[in-house]
Amino acid sequence: MKVTVNAKKMQVSQAFTDYAQKRLDTKLDKFFGEEAEAKVMLTEQKNQIVLELTVRYNQMLYRAEQSAVDKNDALDAAIDKIIRQIRKNKTRLEKRLKDNAFKQDFEDIVEESDISVIRYKQFEMRPMTAEEAIIQMNQLGHSFFMFEDAATGSINVVYQRADEGYAVIQPK
Repeated sequence: MKVTVNAKKMQVSQAFTDYAQKRLDTKLDKFFGEEAEAKVMLTEQKNQIVLELTVRYNQMLYRAEQSAVDKNDALDAAIDKIIRQIRKNKTRLEKRLKDNAFKQDFEDIVEESDISVIRYKQFEMRPMTAEEAIIQMNQLGHSFFMFEDAATGSINVVYQRADEGYAVIQPK
């Protein structure tokens, strides 16, 4: 797994980079192949380290964000979050992860304001089904996800409803 560690407004030691490489290899190699890419972004906010971990594998993104006083603790917690996401969507993800990823037993793993646009975001869209879009949305931890429908080629949005169900918005 290729690991990239970046930081905003702080310095990252080589020791932490080595620790991140070792922990990610140890915990996530059973799910992802050699071509997986992991990005670790560290920022400091109010005496806390905020760590964002993003793993890209087979055109899927797995994302977790965690804050802690110590960056090692934040990394371990973020890795655990990604493992929980994978286990939660085990049956849907089996065909996208390594062939033997699920051969083990996982029981032990345990007020009004002015409206202004704060950020614009761009990303590559690839054709996918609504189910794949829901998986991707859950992996990113978002409440909605925009995607290109594989069947129609139209741009759709899938979102999580208040009753914990999912809905798809399609153009006419």
